[in-house]
Amino acid sequence: MIRKIIRRIFRQPEQGTTLARAVEPAIIPPESHPVRRKQISSGSRKVCETLQQQGHKAYVVGGAVRDLLTGITPKDFDVATDATPDEVRRCLKRSRLIGRRFQIVHAYMGREIVEITTFRGREKHAEKTDAHGRLLRDNVFGNQSEDAARRDFTINALYFDPVSEHILDYHHGVADLKQKTLRVIGDPKTRYREDPVRMLRAVRLAAKLGLFIDPEARRPIREMAVLLENVPTPRLFDEILKMLTSGYAIECLSALRAEGLQHDTLPLLDMALHDPQGEKFIQLALANTDQRIREGKTSSPAFLFAVLLWREVNVTWQKLCQEGEPPQTALFQAMSDVLQTQGEKLAITRRIAADIKEIWALQSRLEQRSGKRVYGILAHPRFRAAYDFLLLRAEAGEIAPELPDWWLAFQEADTQTRAEMLLPVANGNKKRRRKRRSKPTKNAEYSEESAPVNDA
Repeated sequence: MIRKIIRRIFRQPEQGTTLARAVEPAIIPPESHPVRRKQISSGSRKVCETLQQQGHKAYVVGGAVRDLLTGITPKDFDVATDATPDEVRRCLKRSRLIGRRFQIVHAYMGREIVEITTFRGREKHAEKTDAHGRLLRDNVFGNQSEDAARRDFTINALYFDPVSEHILDYHHGVADLKQKTLRVIGDPKTRYREDPVRMLRAVRLAAKLGLFIDPEARRPIREMAVLLENVPTPRLFDEILKMLTSGYAIECLSALRAEGLQHDTLPLLDMALHDPQGEKFIQLALANTDQRIREGKTSSPAFLFAVLLWREVNVTWQKLCQEGEPPQTALFQAMSDVLQTQGEKLAITRRIAADIKEIWALQSRLEQRSGKRVYGILAHPRFRAAYDFLLLRAEAGEIAPELPDWWLAFQEADTQTRAEMLLPVANGNKKRRRKRRSKPTKNAEYSEESAPVNDA
C-alpha cells in the first residue's frame, strides 16, 4: 500500500499525455483579432456577464470562437466556466441540469438555450479504458488549463471573453488557423485510441475550414481506422450526419475515402461511387444540399442517406425483379436488406429510416400516371422529397426525363387539366368487381332447377 502511494506521488506523466503541467495561455487582445462581442449571441453574452459578476470565470469556447476567426457564422455558442453545475444554477434562475455521467446546465435566455459546461479535467490515476485504449470514464471537473488540454484540436482550445474581448489561446490554435493547419493536442495515436471519432472530426474540420491535417496527426489515421468498429453506432451516425449537413459534404466524403474511413461508416459508399451513374447521382445531390445549407436553408437527413444508399437498393431491386418477384415486393425487400447492412456500421434512427423507406417506396408509385391513385401520391407527405429524388435520378441518366417532367406539369395544372393528363388505365389493370351471390331464403323449396346436375 505504501509503495503504491509513493509511486503515485513520484509518477511521471507518460509520453504524449496531456496531463502533465499546467499551461499558461497566450492572451490575445482585441486589436489583434477580428472577433467582437456583438458577434456573440445575446444569451451567451448575458450568461458570461452574469457568471463573471458572481466571481466566476466564464468564456465562449471551442467551435464558435474557431468559426468566428475564420469568418463563419457559428450555429451555436457554448459557454465554459469554473463554476460547478449547482453554482451555475444558483446564478441563473431559468436553467436546469442535463445529463447523468457529466452534468451540464441549459440556461434559457428568451428563445435561446445556452449550454454551459464546467471546466473538465482528467482522472489522473484512475482512467478507465477498454482493451483498445478508448476512454470509458472521463467525467471529472478540472481547471481551465486541464479543460483546454483535454480538447481534441488546438483550434478548439480557444476561449473568448465577451466582456473584455480577449481570446485565451492555450495551444497556439490561432497560429494554426493562420497557417491552415489542423493539429491534435498531445500524441495523436493516444488521442485517437481514447476516442476514435476524433479521426472523423479531423476529416470534417479539415474539409470544412480548408485546413491541412498535420502529418503527425494524419499518419496514424489509416492504420487506426479499424478502431471505429468499437465506437457505438449512434455516435458514428451523429458524426456522419454533421459531415453531410456541414455545407461541405462533397469535400468531407472525398476526404473520408482518401483516409480510408468509409469502410467502417458507409460501407456501401465505395460501390456507389465506382459506378459512373451512381457517382453522378451522389455528386448532384450533395452539391444541391451544400448550396442549400450555405444559403441558410434546411436539409433532410433522410433524403441524404436515401441518396447515398440508393445505388445498392436499385441494383438489388432490379435483380429481384429479374428473379420473378413483383416490383413492389422486390423494392421493399431491397430496402430492408440495404438498411440492415448499413445498420451494422451506422445506426440510422428509426424515424429517419422510416422517412428513407417512404422516399424509396414512392419511386415505383411515381411511375403510375393513370387512375385516381395519382391524386393520392400527390397528397403523400413525402411526395416533395420523392419527386426531388426522382428528378435527381433523371439528371443522373438513370431514368428518362419525361417522368419527372410529367409530374412537374401535373403539380402546376388545374383540376380539369390534371384529369386530361391522366393516362388511360390499361384493360389488364382493371379490377373486376366480384358479383354478389344471392343467398337462398330459408323457406325456399327444393326444385329441379336448383338441384345439382348428376353427370354420372
